[in-house]
Amino acid sequence: MTLSPISTPDAQLDLRGTPCPINFVRTKLRLEKMPPGGLLEVWLDPGEPIEQVPDSLTMAGYQVEQITDCSGYFSLLIRRPVTA
Repeated sequence: MTLSPISTPDAQLDLRGTPCPINFVRTKLRLEKMPPGGLLEVWLDPGEPIEQVPDSLTMAGYQVEQITDCSGYFSLLIRRPVTA
């Protein structure tokens, strides 16, 4: 059995307790520091953060690969595009 590369993020960002739009800005800045194709795991609060951040990242050209409800917060896996 081979693990998918999606299961091993290159970096993690805990933004629980961070309000919008600061959580989006911090996520985008972290993604910009990563190599092309890098995978970032971000933890977000329920409510406005999980409703706004994934859509904002998609509109900014990032690929949201997975959203997981972790009971109390959400985990996002976002990939930086290979061609930026």
